[in-house]
Amino acid sequence: MVGLFFFIRASVKKRIEELTLVSKLSPEILSNQLQNYFQSRAYRLKGVNHENSQVVFEGFVRPSWFLAILLTILATIGLLSLILVIYFLYPALAPFSLGLLLLAPGAGLFYWTKAGRLEEVVLNIKPLSGDATQIEVIAHRDELITLQKSLNI
Repeated sequence: MVGLFFFIRASVKKRIEELTLVSKLSPEILSNQLQNYFQSRAYRLKGVNHENSQVVFEGFVRPSWFLAILLTILATIGLLSLILVIYFLYPALAPFSLGLLLLAPGAGLFYWTKAGRLEEVVLNIKPLSGDATQIEVIAHRDELITLQKSLNI
């Protein structure tokens, strides 16, 4: 039950990471390509800092139906196991312990209310010597993985 509790709580944890990539495209072309990429992923331009070559995108991350249902099922299985233990240790409480199953949908509800949030992606684009450009991206871990696959860097 303790592990299940921490698993449910970790499902809504922010996993912000930083990634540095190097591209052979010019900063202008790369900037346009990244802007098109993030707009196609339902992010909108929040701000631009020309002094630091920093661009900030913002987008709403929707919760996953699959994960909400999975967490509810896992909570149900965990609570059924707890009810079985209560049944064997305290048989007099067995009829009342079935009421614990009413807590199972709370896991999916907890995830659904906490997982939907605004996320920011911060890009720093810096030209390097030669034809290379360095991109520093601060974003959610899953977004970084998707970005890296789509850019083929």
